[in-house]
Amino acid sequence: MKYAVITISDSASLGTNKDLSGPKIIEFMGSHNILCSHNIVPDDVSSIVKLLNDLCDNSELELILTTGGTGIGPRDVTPEATKQVIDYEIPGIPEIMRVKNYSKSSYVALSRALAGVSNNKLIINLPGSPKAVQENLEIIYPLIKHALELINGNTYHEGNKR
Repeated sequence: MKYAVITISDSASLGTNKDLSGPKIIEFMGSHNILCSHNIVPDDVSSIVKLLNDLCDNSELELILTTGGTGIGPRDVTPEATKQVIDYEIPGIPEIMRVKNYSKSSYVALSRALAGVSNNKLIINLPGSPKAVQENLEIIYPLIKHALELINGNTYHEGNKR
């Protein structure tokens, strides 16, 4: 699977804090997936939208994973930027992340993460915490390959036979 990572953080983009969650995604995805790019942008809607659009124009990419900016703070704008780019949402992905992690922290109820599709690319917003990135990827990773197959028109699945 060919993917890109976007870390959305004012402090990481300025170099005042180290990006820990982007590298956590790359570590989780492992060597069996192909990292096409890892970018860091500030919590700014226009910067996020521009980068998402640029990545969605990349014919090699299948998946874009963002980290950060999914909360309810004034600078948390990742969902707004993602909404401007996606053709349609896939609400079940962030819903399952919130439900499965609620027992670990009730604060996940404050997450506004989105998932959706733009130009046949699956975009998933992940939280900004490295621990939360790991926990959420463990939940959704088994869904990603099948989601990408469906997005690309492969709707046949063994379980669908009657």
